[in-house]
Amino acid sequence: METVILVVIIAVVLLGAIGGLVVGGRRKKSLPAPPPSATPDLTAPPAEPHVGDEAETPRDEERRTIEEVDLPVAVEEAPESPAIEVPEPTAGRLVRLRARLSRSQNALGKGLLTLLSREHLDDDTWDEIEEILLTADVGVTPTQELVDGLRERVKVLGTRTPEELRGLLREELLKLVGTDVDRVVKTEPEGRKPGVVMVVGVNGTGKTTTTGKLARVLVADGRTVVLGAADTFRAAAADQLQTWGERVGAYTVRGPEGGDPASIAFDAVKEGKEMGVDVVLIDTAGRLHTKTGLMDELGKVKRVVEKQAPLDEVLLVLDATTGQNGLVQARVFAEVVDITGIVLTKLDGTAKGGIVVAVQRELGVPVKLIGLGEGADDLAPFEPEAFVDALIGD
Repeated sequence: METVILVVIIAVVLLGAIGGLVVGGRRKKSLPAPPPSATPDLTAPPAEPHVGDEAETPRDEERRTIEEVDLPVAVEEAPESPAIEVPEPTAGRLVRLRARLSRSQNALGKGLLTLLSREHLDDDTWDEIEEILLTADVGVTPTQELVDGLRERVKVLGTRTPEELRGLLREELLKLVGTDVDRVVKTEPEGRKPGVVMVVGVNGTGKTTTTGKLARVLVADGRTVVLGAADTFRAAAADQLQTWGERVGAYTVRGPEGGDPASIAFDAVKEGKEMGVDVVLIDTAGRLHTKTGLMDELGKVKRVVEKQAPLDEVLLVLDATTGQNGLVQARVFAEVVDITGIVLTKLDGTAKGGIVVAVQRELGVPVKLIGLGEGADDLAPFEPEAFVDALIGD
């Protein structure tokens, strides 16, 4: 029995082994035979160009050097020269500007005429007249002179018509302003050229603008001008002055910002002599009259200029709206340089006409020019008659 069982087990094992071999043989037969070894025939991708290589196969062609290639030439257009303006004549300019002046000064003239027209001129009336004059910055001493003269004339005149009062007031004001003073800006020295004018003043008075406008005044009178931009401390001052000069064909001598003002002033006079112009105008830096160092520098500019040529004019520019404070400035400048004339600017605004009298009395020099607006031709030679007529109105 045991033998039978053993035989069965061996048979089963043999059958299983034979079945596995059969299956393995079938699997081997189903696999494809590997292809014969051969080098694949592949198309190589196009090679990318390296730095500096042509992107395509170079062709045989004629090549030119850079010297043979016609390159476009950049043509720089020359800046257009500004059109030369022809300033209006200075003769009678103040008369033409009289309306502008009278608008700001009528309070003085009308106030005085109203008081003088009263039937009885008692002490209180004369006190009011004094107050109007003092408020108009005429000054204490000139006010007293005017009041004394008016009282005497009114007392002698007796009956007073409006026309008589106006004529009386006009005569007394003309005495204060002065009609026998030489107010011509000295620009024509005898026997030499050019005339040399130096313009001085504190900051903010319109000094550089006044220098430019003065150039227009001179050109309008047929003079040739060189401008010296010796204001090297204020940014763009030289540009501003040069613009004024270009408008009337005047040459501007300038230097670097922050440079030595005295050397620029010296060069301006030298250039003016070499060019044979009629006038050299020197614009100096604005000064605070309380700063000793700056005032000493102004004295240096004057001394250096005089090594080239004598100074014919030193014009002090004052802002008429500063009133009595302008007199303080004027005193200090007069101590440093010999002031020969006054230019009053901004006389068309809130300025009071009496400052003309006060500053002349203080310095002993005449007002020669007055500024009556922002326009290029609003600087006018001072004419006492036209000024007084504007004060008292029509």
